[in-house]
Amino acid sequence: MDGEEAARLERFLEQLWLEQGLSDNTLQAYRRDIAAFEHWLRGRRRGLKAATEADIYDYLAVRLATRAPRSTARALSALRRFYAYLLRMGELRADPTDRITPPRPGRALPHTLSEAEVERLLELPDGTPAGLRDRAMLELLYATGLRVSELLGLTVERFNSRQGLVRVTGKGSKERLVPLGEIASDWLLRYLREARPELAPPLCPLLFPGRGGRLMPRQSFWRRLKRYAMAAGIDKNLSPHVLRHAFATHLLNHGADLRVVQLLLGHSDISTTQIYTHVADERLRRVHARHHPRG
Repeated sequence: MDGEEAARLERFLEQLWLEQGLSDNTLQAYRRDIAAFEHWLRGRRRGLKAATEADIYDYLAVRLATRAPRSTARALSALRRFYAYLLRMGELRADPTDRITPPRPGRALPHTLSEAEVERLLELPDGTPAGLRDRAMLELLYATGLRVSELLGLTVERFNSRQGLVRVTGKGSKERLVPLGEIASDWLLRYLREARPELAPPLCPLLFPGRGGRLMPRQSFWRRLKRYAMAAGIDKNLSPHVLRHAFATHLLNHGADLRVVQLLLGHSDISTTQIYTHVADERLRRVHARHHPRG
């Protein structure tokens, strides 16, 4: 970047700081984005002031080929502010970014586990009271897709062993009934019979209490889950929410209706649940590519 372009950029950043008090990190991000565009323009023998709408479209297309839409949208935001500043300062007669729409950020696919990885994870807790509690919690998470806050807040009376259901209070204090399935119900009954009397003080209502009968911290359960994942050889960024993702993805892989999965997860909007169809579609594409003779 030559001296004139560098001085223009620094004046713009100083004006941003004076008018909006942006942080150093934000200003540095703006500097990098505009400097990267200026470097690209040099290949077309243009400076920042001479850039056209076509130049900016072409530059964004190049970025989108190698970077996430969110990153490219941020670069366009920096360029918008820069050219609005030049227009305001009388250095330009028209803003080349005026009619350019930002790329739509793609929603990141959630991390999930394969069915084999879930099986390895569930087999790890031992037969101690704490191990039985952990096994029951993991089985319940995978069988129901509960959020970890919903799991930790469950009380004993919300488990209906006869019908194999749990009554869950989700976001917005909305209640839903979620079936457990036979295996998770059996593990939960075994935990209630063999382990919980040793772990829960008298009159404690929580199904899975922490120390002293208090609500178990999320971090405590997360740390135990991470240890099990390492022991199972699962080299992924595992959190309790990943089991929720696995629950939804595996249901769809086996033919469950999307509306049913929406109800089980407690999503108020079907579009929130639709992200899991993309995960299932990705898996089908990988299976096709691996096994089809022309994949």
